[in-house]
Amino acid sequence: MHFAERRSVDTVSTLTRFAAVAALAFLGQPDQAAAQEAPPPAGGDDKSTVLESINVSGDWLGSGLQNSVKTFAGARTVVDKEQINESGATSIGDVMRRIPGVQSTDNSGTAGSQVSLNIGVRGLTGRYTPRSTVLLDGIPLAVAPYGQPQLSFAPISLGNIESIDVVRSGGSVRYGPQNVGGVINFRTRAIPDKAGLTADASVRENIYTAGGGSNTTYNTFLGTQLSNGLGLALLYSGMTGSDWREASDEHINDLQLKFRYELNATSEIYGKFSYYDVKSRTPGGLTVAQYNEDPFQNTRPTDFWNGNRKAVDVGYINTLSANQEFEVRAFYNESYRNSALINAAGTQLQYQPRNYNTTGVEPRFTQRFSLGPTQHDVTVGYRYIRERGDDNSYNQTLATGAIGPTSTFENATDAHAVYLDDRIAFGRWRLTPGVRFEHISSNRLDDTLLQSYETTNNKPLPAVSLAYLWNSSLTLFTDYSTSFGPVQNLQLNSQTAANPLQPELAKTVEVGARWTSRRIHAELTLFNMRFDNQIVQVPGLTPPTFQNIGATHHQGIETAIDYAFAEDSVLRGLDAYANFTYTKAIQESGPTAGLDVPFYSRITDTLGLRYETHGWTFDVSTTHQSSQFSDVTNTVNETPDARVGRIPGFRVWNMQADWKIPGWKGSNLTLGVNNIADKRYYTRNVDGNAGRMVGAPRLIYVQGHFVY
Repeated sequence: MHFAERRSVDTVSTLTRFAAVAALAFLGQPDQAAAQEAPPPAGGDDKSTVLESINVSGDWLGSGLQNSVKTFAGARTVVDKEQINESGATSIGDVMRRIPGVQSTDNSGTAGSQVSLNIGVRGLTGRYTPRSTVLLDGIPLAVAPYGQPQLSFAPISLGNIESIDVVRSGGSVRYGPQNVGGVINFRTRAIPDKAGLTADASVRENIYTAGGGSNTTYNTFLGTQLSNGLGLALLYSGMTGSDWREASDEHINDLQLKFRYELNATSEIYGKFSYYDVKSRTPGGLTVAQYNEDPFQNTRPTDFWNGNRKAVDVGYINTLSANQEFEVRAFYNESYRNSALINAAGTQLQYQPRNYNTTGVEPRFTQRFSLGPTQHDVTVGYRYIRERGDDNSYNQTLATGAIGPTSTFENATDAHAVYLDDRIAFGRWRLTPGVRFEHISSNRLDDTLLQSYETTNNKPLPAVSLAYLWNSSLTLFTDYSTSFGPVQNLQLNSQTAANPLQPELAKTVEVGARWTSRRIHAELTLFNMRFDNQIVQVPGLTPPTFQNIGATHHQGIETAIDYAFAEDSVLRGLDAYANFTYTKAIQESGPTAGLDVPFYSRITDTLGLRYETHGWTFDVSTTHQSSQFSDVTNTVNETPDARVGRIPGFRVWNMQADWKIPGWKGSNLTLGVNNIADKRYYTRNVDGNAGRMVGAPRLIYVQGHFVY
């Protein structure tokens, strides 16, 4: 068996090398639409050394990158609002499954709900997205980016998102911590840049044909640009109803007020106020017998998660000259989240209320200059984040209603980061060396035992990326980055002189190509990542103990292509798209060395066709993931309680029809079906409410979108 696996991997490695060569050869052929606009050969009399405009107006990746997704020196995918709508997605996780190298795994107590976010990149654990830097308009989304990066409470709804930008590698200098799994930025809808009222609203009804669940989502946008330079936008997204499990009621409110004020021709202030609240009942896992009896039943009707978040962020940007730019951003948020989970005996509810407040500030300065035949954009920045919070836990006896004593931990983290990078243009080459240095001080106080746990970490994180702009369509790139994850609040209890926990550290190398023209969008990336000192929980020890003993090796290939047939073709209006990812993520430490990491499929893919004609748009697509294991020992045979065992792979098909309402520009009606064949599939929950978690059954939805 192991020999066969090694042989299969060798074969795949060989195939990926051939695939890379073949893809580069194909992409190197001039597209007719792009050939006319392709610049002359490198070294000729052209302006290829000139970088993009330095003015970024708060762009999250920094100077010069607002127009350079196609020339970005790393694996990067942007999904816009139109693509999100055409996917028929009901949640952020549904959208993320279509991005190469990304998997959404609902193996948590909030599986199936929208209260949490479970995203894994390139074989990293997806439970609550702990190893990716997740941003909202460039601001950290986690309630405590250093102390608790897990998004068990993710305060953003799909309806307010304009685009999702996923940088799988190449962003580690500017952004962190927890950037081993890349950087994910959710961008909210933009403030209009024209006078008058811009307004639209939509309502969508989701009906599951099994399980009896249904819910309604509402989205509203109001925005304007006033003559005095003030721009405003009000965004609201809400949801009420239930998911496909019995008694899975869910209520969401996501309200944001964005502002922008032009101080003069070169500077502006901008920001937003936001409020988010959610309450979700979480049915939990089922045993094999319970699942076979009724996979949609709820054996834990008392369990729930809820939370709220109030936040404000403000920024000031000034393009001082054609060669200088200064920006400073600051943010503050207060978050509360609580969970109630029943014990195995069904006699007690455990409540875990937690409070957080996080403050951050980040100034940066970019200077452009020429040095001989090269042009440089040198950026220096500093980021300070202050986290304060408390973790509480208490039990309630159901028979009597009595509440037991509360245990409380107080957490405090102060983190300073300084970064420097230089984007160098030389002919068609783009070289960006950089380094970030982190200084982190964390403290955790046990209020019951009056015991304190402290740690201080200093970590330099160098990175370098290189891109070659072959022509106006083709970019070849490679990069090397070092990424890390600091010691988290819950892990600090294990911090002793004999067990001095160190930050997790990963090193990633990737090479790839990206083709972007009027009709073809394609990408190919090969990656290799070593995660050498993961912090893992030692099994069998009470209380929970963490050590730097985990090491994993991740490598694979990510591909994607989108082809739009020419307007003069018999197939005009037709667009075909596909992506394929192979990821081999292997454990390298302890008795399970050589086995797959749990909850990650080696193969994922998406295929689809989109056809547009006479105001109608039709889309049919399919997504697939191969089987995966639910434990580090790669147990194949399922136990009766369904806690461990191989998780079968599955494929689902979706279709959608969209009609643009004549005479009502921008308005449309949509009808769609997800999981057309009502394919029954499941994952496993590894929390205290472990067991099988059935996937979404057939979903029929209708949506109206109306523009004022």
